[in-house]
Amino acid sequence: MLIERPPEWVRRIASDAVFRMAPEANGRKMIYLTFDDGPIPEVTPRLLDLLDSYGIKATFFMVGDNVRKYPELYREVLRRGHRVGNHTMHHLQGMHENCGRYVADVAEAAGYIESDLFRPPHGWLKKSQRKALLERYKIVMYDLVTRDYSKRLDAAQVFRNVKRYARPGSIVVFHDSLKSLPRLFDALPKSIEWLRDQGYEFGLIE
Repeated sequence: MLIERPPEWVRRIASDAVFRMAPEANGRKMIYLTFDDGPIPEVTPRLLDLLDSYGIKATFFMVGDNVRKYPELYREVLRRGHRVGNHTMHHLQGMHENCGRYVADVAEAAGYIESDLFRPPHGWLKKSQRKALLERYKIVMYDLVTRDYSKRLDAAQVFRNVKRYARPGSIVVFHDSLKSLPRLFDALPKSIEWLRDQGYEFGLIE
């Protein structure tokens, strides 16, 4: 549970970041899909088609170096009505970097990704990094990590994580990455259909 749903002590430490959205919007029970680490040609186009088939818009937290390599995918994500966010240039772990290098890497990514949203890779930031980035970004964490990237889980277990931990207002993390590919396109449609059966509507992070 420490991974799938960040505990309260983590949320208190980073109380200036967003872990969960409002549970309802205009009387509708809401949930928010996000995708990290793309865009890549092996996954992102197929994912966009899947989201289109359900009429869902999502937020993509992109690695700047991937956008540099595949700018047409970045533009296609925007063209289809999704939001994008900065996920650093080189997928740096904040706890392993000094503040200056980390913020510079985010700034480099901003040259490719136009957004006021930021999500730290692996969900960890030093206080100094968070303080510096809050001058420009809304820092978006998550309420549910599906662990679709984990080789220790199969698609059924990823789907079970969604069923166990989803709640109104949850910001849910999947990945458009090669690591997630063996599980994503089985677990995600089942998750969407189950969430809809529970009365959820899908929102964009603003």
